[in-house]
Amino acid sequence: MKPTYIPEPFRIKSVEPLKMLTRKEREQKIKDAHYNLFGLNSQDVYIDCLTDSGTNAMSANQWAGVMLGDESYAGATSYQHVIASATEIFGFPYIQPVHQGRAAEKVLMPLLLEGKRYAIANMFFDTTRGHAVMAGGIPIDCVVPEALDTSLRVPFKGNMDCKKLVELIEQYGKDNIGVIIMTITNNSAGGQPVSVANIRETAKIAHKYGIPFMIDSARYAENAWFIKQREEEFKNASIKQIINECFKDADYFTMSAKKDAIVNMGGLLGTRDKAMFEKIKQRCISFEGFVTYGGMSGRDLEALAIGLKEGIEEDFLKYRIGQLEYLAARLDEEGIAYQSPVGGHAIFIDAKKMLPHIPWYQYPAQALAVALYIEAGIRGCDIGSYMLDRDPVTHKEQEAQFEFTRLCIPRRVYTQAHLDIIINALVAVKKDADKIKGLKIVEEAPVLRHFTGKLELLK
Repeated sequence: MKPTYIPEPFRIKSVEPLKMLTRKEREQKIKDAHYNLFGLNSQDVYIDCLTDSGTNAMSANQWAGVMLGDESYAGATSYQHVIASATEIFGFPYIQPVHQGRAAEKVLMPLLLEGKRYAIANMFFDTTRGHAVMAGGIPIDCVVPEALDTSLRVPFKGNMDCKKLVELIEQYGKDNIGVIIMTITNNSAGGQPVSVANIRETAKIAHKYGIPFMIDSARYAENAWFIKQREEEFKNASIKQIINECFKDADYFTMSAKKDAIVNMGGLLGTRDKAMFEKIKQRCISFEGFVTYGGMSGRDLEALAIGLKEGIEEDFLKYRIGQLEYLAARLDEEGIAYQSPVGGHAIFIDAKKMLPHIPWYQYPAQALAVALYIEAGIRGCDIGSYMLDRDPVTHKEQEAQFEFTRLCIPRRVYTQAHLDIIINALVAVKKDADKIKGLKIVEEAPVLRHFTGKLELLK
C-alpha cells in the first residue's frame, strides 16, 4: 500500500515547544530512569508515544466548555450534559462518571468477582488484568488464534475465540466465572478491532450461562470505524448506529474517556441493573466522590460531554485511522514487522522479529523501546512479557503471547513530519538491531510492575 497521508480536518491554534536532547544525554536519562520509559521526565522526550490516554489535544469547543464547567458538588449541569451525551451514544439507562477507566474497574470488578474465581476476556489490558487479580480473580485471555500471527491480515483479529470461550466455561464452571469482558479495540492484541457479529455471539454465550457480559470500551469509536469499513452489514450505517449495536447486548461497560472521548481526564461506568447501580454509586462515593461528579471537576465533565460527540465524527476518525495507516504503509516499505493490519491507536512493532537474539525473559519489547528513545527521543512502551506480571497463583514469570513495542499516536497532536521521524528512527534501530541488549528486572511491584519497575541492561 502506497503511503498516503490524510490532511488534518482542523487547523492549529496553540503550540507547545519540543526539545531534542543529544544522544549522550538520552543515554544518561534512560539509565537514570532504570530503563523504564515511565520514569522519564516529559521534557526529556521529543515525540511521546507512551500512550494515547489523556495526551490528546482538546478542541476550541472543548476549551470553551471548560469555562462553562459547573463546579457544584451535587447535581451540576456539567454532569447532566455528560449523562445526556453518554446515554445517547451508548444507550445505557444507568451511567456513572469516574475520573478514569481504572477507577471504573476499581469500583466494578470487586462487585462482579465477589465469590467468583475467574474472569475471561478477548484479551485483558494491564489495569483490567490488575484489578481482576486484586479482586481475587484469575484473568484468562481468549483471543482468536489469528491474532497470534502478526503477518496475517484479517479484518477482526481482536475477536473473542467463542469456541474456546465455551470450553473455558465448561472447564471452570459457569458459577466460578464472574464476568466475560470484550475489549474494543483489543489493545493487547495490537489495537485490533472486534466485529459486531463477534460481540453478539459472545454476549449470547455469556447470557446462556448466566454470566455478566462487559465491554471495556476505551476505543469504542475507533472500533466502530473499523466495523464500518470491514463488516458488510454496517457499511452504510452511521458511527453512532454502529456503537448502539455494539453495546445493546452488554450488561456493563467501563470506559477510559481519556482515549476516544479526546479529554485529558475522565471515565464512565454503565450498567442496566438498577440494584447493581446502587452498589456502584455507594462505592463511587467511597473511592471517587459524590455520584454527580465522580472524582472529576465540572470543567472536565463539560469537556467530556463535548468530546464524546467529537470523537465519533467521521471526518475525524478517517484522519485518525489514516495516521496509523500511513505509518503502516511506511513500515511495509521498510520491511519492519508489526501487528497487521494496523490497529486504531498505535503501531505495535513485532520485537520478536526485530530482536530474535533476545529471549522473552530478557524483555525484547522493552529493549526495543529503550533503543528507540536513545536513537531519537521517542518514548514508547512494552506490551509483552515485562508488562504481563508474574502468574498470580505460582508467582513465576509468564511468557506473553506477543512481544510488542507499542507506539501510540495521541489524537490531534503530531503531524506527518513527526510520523516520518518515528519511521526513520525504527529504520536506524533495525540496522543495528543485533547490537541491542536484553534487560533484567532488579525491582518490581507485585501487580502492574511495568509502571514502576527498575531494570538493568545485560552485559
